[in-house]
Formats: sequence, C-alpha cells, structure tokens
Amino acid sequence: MKTPLHFSNLNRIAKLSVLVSSVGLAACVNLAPHYTPPEKPIAQQFEPASVQNIATPLNISTLKADVFFSDPRIKPLIDLALQNNRDLRIAALNIEVAQAQLGIRQADLMPTVNLGLTGSRLTNAAGNISSTYTTGLTVAAYEVDLFQRLRNLSEASRAQYLASEEARKTVHISLLASVASTYLAWQSDVALLDLTQKTLVTRESTVKLLQLRFDKGASSMLDLRSAQSLLESARIVNAQLRRQKQQDENALTLLVGQTIPSALLNENSLQTGNFEPLKFAELPVGLPSEVLTARPDIAQAELLLQASNANIGAARAAFFPKISLTGSAGLASADLRNLFSNGLSAWSFVPQILQPIFDAGRNESNLQIAQTNRSIAQAQYEKTVQSAFKEVSDALSARATLQEQWTAQMAQTQAEKERAQLSKLRYTQGVSSYLDALDAERALFASEQALIQIQTQYVQNMVFLYRGLGGG
Repeated sequence: MKTPLHFSNLNRIAKLSVLVSSVGLAACVNLAPHYTPPEKPIAQQFEPASVQNIATPLNISTLKADVFFSDPRIKPLIDLALQNNRDLRIAALNIEVAQAQLGIRQADLMPTVNLGLTGSRLTNAAGNISSTYTTGLTVAAYEVDLFQRLRNLSEASRAQYLASEEARKTVHISLLASVASTYLAWQSDVALLDLTQKTLVTRESTVKLLQLRFDKGASSMLDLRSAQSLLESARIVNAQLRRQKQQDENALTLLVGQTIPSALLNENSLQTGNFEPLKFAELPVGLPSEVLTARPDIAQAELLLQASNANIGAARAAFFPKISLTGSAGLASADLRNLFSNGLSAWSFVPQILQPIFDAGRNESNLQIAQTNRSIAQAQYEKTVQSAFKEVSDALSARATLQEQWTAQMAQTQAEKERAQLSKLRYTQGVSSYLDALDAERALFASEQALIQIQTQYVQNMVFLYRGLGGG
C-alpha cells in the first residue's frame, strides 16, 4: 500500500501498536509460583545461659560502624580499608554488572525501534527487473509478554541485582570485622612480644648469675641447665611472636589495600599490662532471633530464592504460545534517487504466534532445572539462617564465660606473681631449691601470656558478635 506520507499515518500505526500491546499486557497471566517468605528453621530467641547477668538493652540500630568502631586506633585503618580494599571494590563492580543485566531484561519489555534502509531487485519471467527501496522506522519481533515470561526474567534480574547489593554489604561488614580482628591480633602479639623480651632480659641475667655461682661452686649444674632451658624457651616464643606480628601486619596491609602509615601501628603505646579492650554495647537477656533479619547475607539468600521462583514462571511460560509483532513505517520508491524526495509512505504490520509442539523435552528440562534451582536456593537460605544463628549463639555464649575467664586469669596471674616472689626469697634464704623458683617463673610467664590472650579474645568476641548481628 502506497499513499502520500502524512504524520497521521505514523500516529495510527503507533496507536495500533500501543493498543495491541495494551490488550496483550492486560491479559497477562503470571505463571510463577506464589512466593511466600520461608520460615526460619531456628529458635525464636537466643537463650545462652551465660548472658544471665547482662541486662542493658541493645538497640540494633546503634551498631553503625562509626559508632561501634570509634576507637581512634582502629578507625583510621577502617577508613583506609573502605577506600582501598580490593574485595570491596570487586563487590561494588559486581553491582554495576547486575544493574546492567537488569537494564537489559527491562529493555526486553519494550519494543526496539530501528531506523533502516533496505533495497531489493527482482527479475520476473520476462526478464524485467523491478527495484524497491524503503526507509523508515522498524520494530522487529517485539514479544507481547502475554504469559509474563519477560517480566519474570526481569523480576529475577531485579532480585539478583538487589542480592548483589546485599553481597556488597556482607563484604563491607566482613571487612570491618576483619580489620578490627586482625588489628587486635597484632596488638596482642606486640604486647606478648614486649612481655617475652622483658622475660628474656630477666632470664639472661639469671643465667649469667647462675653461671658465676656454678663457677664458684655455689650452684649446681642442674640449676644452671634448668635456667638455660627456660631462657631458650623464651627465645623460641620471641621468634614465634616476631613472625606472627609481621604476618598480622601483612594481613592488615592486604585488608587496607595500601602500605599502612607507621603512625597507625605504634608499638610504643602498647606495654605489658596496659592492653585495654574496647567498650561496646551490652546485650539483653533472651535476644530475639528476629535481629538476624538485619544480616545482609540472609537478605541476599532470600533475594536469590525470589529470583529462582521467578525463573520458574519464565520456564512455564515457554510451554505457551509466543506472540511477536513486527512492523515498519516509512518511505518506499522504485528509484533510490527519488526515495527521500518523491517516495510514497509505506507501512507493514506482521503479527506472529508460535505454539511449541515438539522440542524433544527441552522445555520440560528447563522447567525441571528451574524448580530444582529453587529447591537449592531454599536450602541455601535455610543454611544461611542456621549458620547465622550459630554464629550469634556462639558469640553470646562466649560473652560472659570469657569475662569470667578473664577475671579468674587476673587472679591466677596475681597469685603466680606472689608465688614467684616467695620462691625466689626462699631460694636466696636456702630454704628451697632453685627448681621451685624456676617452676614459679615458668608458671608466671605462662599466666601473663594467657591474660593477654584472653583479653584479646574478649574484645574479638564482641567484633564477631557485631558481624553476626549484621551491624554496619
């Protein structure tokens, strides 16, 4: 059909396309299963017996990073990590990829309009050649989403995009916790190294003194060798701690993503006995398990479950007819030179319906895959919830027991100090052998080491609890 080109023709074609699309969308049938949030396979409340003395209420909203990690020794390291950490950067880039994929799926819902120029030449039985040239706007194979195949794919992409954002939050929280935990381990190593070096100085002096006493016949070979053994054991511990401290610094450098300024790792400020744990919010008795909903990894698992649920709808829609529209509107002429000057308006409208009849079981297999993937996603969601519940329960259970252990360790260390002093005094007065003094010194060193370690564990436990509750 060829008539003079008028904008009214284009308007009629546009209105017809919109009308057909509207009718199709109005009759859409969503074949995806109705989504209901799965029940959490955990208890309603955390009930650690060890938190019976903790009564200060906790507001989960106060677990923001700038509030929780406000200590000036840790905060600068966290700021650097947020700027330079590669894992966090990768997670952010994954969000951009998911966002672009969502844009592609959403674009499938709309017709793609192209500007085209085509030409064809045909020869009839008489040998005459006829030419036809057309140009204008074309819409190729626009699918009317009658059974919401495209919308379910778009919904799946949207859920995956949101899941990638939750994955970034998980990386963010893990990064904060890892920086704090690694820094605390470094602090502990520095304090232990300081204790060990002071012990080395004391034991070296003791060995020298015993060597002089042995040379003069005032001490036995057994006392001298026992003191030398204690000295070498301290040297072993010193070498181990220097290695651990360097490894912790390397781990911090990796987390921060750059060389750490020396001012942020000030060893001189850490002296034996002055290691003070950070102060965090206390926890209430019977903390409800619903606080786990703040964890981004649980939100991510549920979003992936929603995506797999939408994919079932897309797989089911493949069994039903697929309606596609192809159309064009523009100019046509038998002479290419006159196409734009004297061309006549031309339009075409070609609907198509395809009903699958035989596909060798392809659609059945795709549906089975989608349904199985949903079952996998649900199992992964339930496992994520259970793992989160265990992490928080373990942290709560350790909270008060670590406090009790810390208190007992302080009492034991004080007792060992007095014992060491009395043993030395008894040895100098000839009341007991030097073996008693060496045994007391060995026990004191072990007790002082354990005190520093339990202090570190106590603070690190609060960091683990912060991460477990989805803080930040």
